[in-house]
Amino acid sequence: MSNIVKNYQKILHTLQPIYERIELYPKLGRKPKMSDIEVIALSFTAEYMSIDSENSLFTQLDGAGITNLIERSQFNKRRRGLFDLIEKTRIELSRYFVENEDYFIVDSMPMEVCKWSRHMRAKICKEDYQTCPEKGYCASQDSWFYGYKLHGVCTLSGVFTSLEITKANVHDIAFLDEVKHQLSDCVLLGDKGYLSASWQLDLFESVNITLETPMRKNQHNYQKQPFVFRKSRKRIETLFSQLCDQFMIRRNYAKSFSGFKTRILSKIAAMTTIQFINKFDFSRNINNLKIQII
Repeated sequence: MSNIVKNYQKILHTLQPIYERIELYPKLGRKPKMSDIEVIALSFTAEYMSIDSENSLFTQLDGAGITNLIERSQFNKRRRGLFDLIEKTRIELSRYFVENEDYFIVDSMPMEVCKWSRHMRAKICKEDYQTCPEKGYCASQDSWFYGYKLHGVCTLSGVFTSLEITKANVHDIAFLDEVKHQLSDCVLLGDKGYLSASWQLDLFESVNITLETPMRKNQHNYQKQPFVFRKSRKRIETLFSQLCDQFMIRRNYAKSFSGFKTRILSKIAAMTTIQFINKFDFSRNINNLKIQII
């Protein structure tokens, strides 16, 4: 993974046919030095190579051979403005994996913007009350945190299909309202945080989604969840671990919510791009994310 230019060219070549299928409004003004898809490809390359610092990225690119490279501040500004295009690109890539899928997994993970001891004086992402961070509780870690929650739905093979960032104090089950508008006629696997008889009934009656969650031991007529469901549900936990390890999703350098959400989305979209390359270029396990792509 040392040759950043070759990785960039490989990812750019992969994204170009995807980009051509996305409906875009024509842009006015002069043609930019670096096209939108080139900015996105460079961002994905940095995330794939675990370079989450733009200073480090442009230091490595100095004299590397990208003739139309823009300056660092312009790259950062352009990338924030391309949030919608990055999301459209991720959705187009994920569509290649979700055909004939009947089972999906839902879960969430905490996204800290700063340590708990600093949350009273932190000013990160507080430019707008509607998007400012909040404090929340993580049951799996038995601790409080300050920031946001990343909610996701993935396939059994490990490809994210739906994403949402909410404040940390939003309950996991609130994300099911968004899922209801994106999925139908399938089985959705979740942990005990999604246990709700009313939501199970609503999802089944409205869009024919069967919500499968483990029962609490003190519930009436308790039955242990089948092993195949418990094993399959770990796939999304593995994805979150890969995002924390290789893509360093927990490290936050952003000062605004716009920058924060763009960084998060870029990391997940980069993961989906590598999965796409693994499957359609090399016919190998899509979740071998640390493997060479050149």
